[in-house]
Amino acid sequence: MIFNLKQAIGEKQNMSLMMDKQELVKVYDKRNESWKLVRKDQTFEKQLSTVEETLSRFGLLKNEIRVYLHLARAGEMKAGELAEAISLHRTETYRILRDLEKKGIVFSIFEKPLKFTAVPLDKAIDLLVDAQKIQIKLLEQEKQSLVELWSSIPKQKAVEQKKEMFQMLEGEDQVLMKANELLQKTKSSFQVYASAAYLSELYYSDFSDNLKDQAEKVNVSLVTDTTLKSAYFLGQLNWLSDSNRIKDEQNLPCFMISDNKEVLITFHEEAAGNDDTKKKCRTAGVWTNYSALVKILSMLFLKIN
Repeated sequence: MIFNLKQAIGEKQNMSLMMDKQELVKVYDKRNESWKLVRKDQTFEKQLSTVEETLSRFGLLKNEIRVYLHLARAGEMKAGELAEAISLHRTETYRILRDLEKKGIVFSIFEKPLKFTAVPLDKAIDLLVDAQKIQIKLLEQEKQSLVELWSSIPKQKAVEQKKEMFQMLEGEDQVLMKANELLQKTKSSFQVYASAAYLSELYYSDFSDNLKDQAEKVNVSLVTDTTLKSAYFLGQLNWLSDSNRIKDEQNLPCFMISDNKEVLITFHEEAAGNDDTKKKCRTAGVWTNYSALVKILSMLFLKIN
């Protein structure tokens, strides 16, 4: 009887956990640059706000999102009805509808009076993503001609002098792009210190693949903390040499040193979530070729290694 009771409680807990997972949706929070779980049964306003915030990342403006979402939920509508429903000027509504037609996510219905309808959200996102891919491809194709044109413009002769500079970076994507750029420029040695939290970000990005490729050309050294999480990732990076040992330096920010000439320092700023129960990280970084700072971090790396 006791066994059956325990079994029933366990099954109930498993069912509750499965239901909780089914009620959660994973979405990207642009403001905090992190993923968050949103409960499906939350209020309509919060649901709509989350969808609007995410759609803005696909290149739609605020009023374009309002027009599209209302049309997608309401079905076929006349432009005047739509303008009145979302409190937008009729002329502005017509213009937005035409712009959304050009993007392929809204259609006109040949009836009198003229009506409009929206494609389903999943199809709309596919179309918006494809449009951005095409735009990126066109920009890549224009790169060569633009560089040639710029090179043909006469420039003033100037004496080249090495300047010590720094660059502030905001967001995980920008920091990873700079890390990959620094890695590709390296000619002899590349040194990395990363705690478990940031090591996981590096591992799950294309940086780890680029690091493996570069390790065949230059000397790559990696130092991390003593957590089990770090040990796991070092196990996955088994192509690294045996000299890359785990060290317990958990209070240090992540930093990378290229050829003892340039450094990239990464910071994670933790902020409480909306429910004050989950922590969200905001990523920022500083790149510099300031020789004094490079020398200090190089000495620090030798110490902890």
